[in-house]
Amino acid sequence: MLVHRSSPTHQTTVSIAGVPVGEPGLALIAGPCAAESERQLRTVAERLALMGIQLLRAGVYKPRTSPYSFQGLQEPGLELLRIIKRDYGLGIVSEVMSVAQLDRAYDVFDCFQVGSRNMQNFELLKALGQTRKPVLLKRGLAATIEEFLGAAEYIVAGGNAQVILCERGIRSFDPATRNVLDLGAVALLKRLTHLPVLVDPSHATGRRDLVLPAARAAAAVGADGLIVECHPTPEQSVSDAAQALSLDDLAQLVTEVSAVAQAVGRGLSYPVERAA
Repeated sequence: MLVHRSSPTHQTTVSIAGVPVGEPGLALIAGPCAAESERQLRTVAERLALMGIQLLRAGVYKPRTSPYSFQGLQEPGLELLRIIKRDYGLGIVSEVMSVAQLDRAYDVFDCFQVGSRNMQNFELLKALGQTRKPVLLKRGLAATIEEFLGAAEYIVAGGNAQVILCERGIRSFDPATRNVLDLGAVALLKRLTHLPVLVDPSHATGRRDLVLPAARAAAAVGADGLIVECHPTPEQSVSDAAQALSLDDLAQLVTEVSAVAQAVGRGLSYPVERAA
């Protein structure tokens, strides 16, 4: 398989809007679960810039369990992200669920996210294989490692080697946390594949008080970075409010993850002093 590591030194680094994702530094992607308004996005973007975080996540196409839940701002949200990208110079990481959305978002998104529910949307994976932009592929709710790597293979086999894997927790019988963060899978993937591996501690835990310790653990086990949800007023978030960090908590996460990364010989992909 093309995604398999051919030697211990075989390692791919993927660039998202000039930000390297892969060894040696840890990359950070942060932002709200959903784009809600220009004011919300500007508040987040300004704070990310102060922290030195150069990649913004914000959903405009939202896959929801219920058809009556907020589905994202759709096309108006896409225009908001276009404005934020222009005004703040941030790279945009956001989800697409169909080939049609991929076409509409192509000149706005710097990295296409494939959510857990679409990990085996094979027509979408094939289309992403024909693009020349990075893809952040999230592990399915109950996907095995073999299935996860098989989904990545669809994209790479199509000609796009810019794939980043993301462990976001797998479903279990225990409702105490939203999912079970499989850190063993992160360590295993780092041995099996040359692709970068990120961790999403927000979706993995579903609780903001657990996001920081999960993020520290991810850095310690060898993850190449994190994708984290944050919001100016987390309790008012239109989706995933329980797991969104405040912007002050995000700054604390940067400081703590930097310390762990340095302890394991990694560091962040930008100076930590800017996170103050």
